[in-house]
Amino acid sequence: MKKVFLLLLLLILTAAAFAQEAAQPPAVQAAPEAQSTAVWKYFAAALAVGISCIAGGIAVGQIGSAAMGAMSENPELSGKALPYAGLAEGICLWGFLVALFILLV
Repeated sequence: MKKVFLLLLLLILTAAAFAQEAAQPPAVQAAPEAQSTAVWKYFAAALAVGISCIAGGIAVGQIGSAAMGAMSENPELSGKALPYAGLAEGICLWGFLVALFILLV
């Protein structure tokens, strides 16, 4: 649990360090509220992708190990296990779509 907490803390610090808007000329600089909103937008997108990919990886690992165990006993089950692994990978795609919508809106 400590490793997960440290990983999340590292992700938060990394996102805060790199989620800055490109420097603009002084005449065109945005208001401080707009810059703050942009930072939170990038942070939310990073969390959406990060958490969904971690969850997808855990799900694929669990499903893959169970599917391999079932196929070792009955090879006919290989076609039934593949859709479940695909559903678990879809979690990552949904996280990416949510992040894309966050950044575009």
